[in-house]
Amino acid sequence: MKITGPDRFKIIIKSPKTFEIIPPEKDGKVHGKAAENKRPKLYIISHNKKPIYVGITKQNIRNRLRMGFQASGKGGYHGYAWRNFLKEVNMDIWYDEKGKTLSDIETIEAELVFHIRNHHKQWPEYQTEIHFHQSSEQHIKEAKRIFNF
Repeated sequence: MKITGPDRFKIIIKSPKTFEIIPPEKDGKVHGKAAENKRPKLYIISHNKKPIYVGITKQNIRNRLRMGFQASGKGGYHGYAWRNFLKEVNMDIWYDEKGKTLSDIETIEAELVFHIRNHHKQWPEYQTEIHFHQSSEQHIKEAKRIFNF
């Protein structure tokens, strides 16, 4: 496991079904190509500098967001709740450079959400599910590093 990032994107919510992703700019150049690959990713949605949702995916991030915006409740998945209430959010993406499966990034996700809970005395406002795995010291260390960012 080798966690890198973050890349920060802005998401403009045009309607509960549509969005625009504004890629990060560093040194006057647009970056963010890593979000398009199929590596395991952890993404944090924040509003007013507060994390409101933590998710993971191996998909291209645009496809993952589209799935969360287009969900209608069919099959039990209702999509991102925050899309119905907010107009703009930030998204920070962290990458598992060596990961082939989601288990490490899922473990970090759970630890990160736990740290958020301990710090804010509440779960992220729009968190709807979490997957738990046994954590190693490295998972906990990475979650704390991401949290402290």
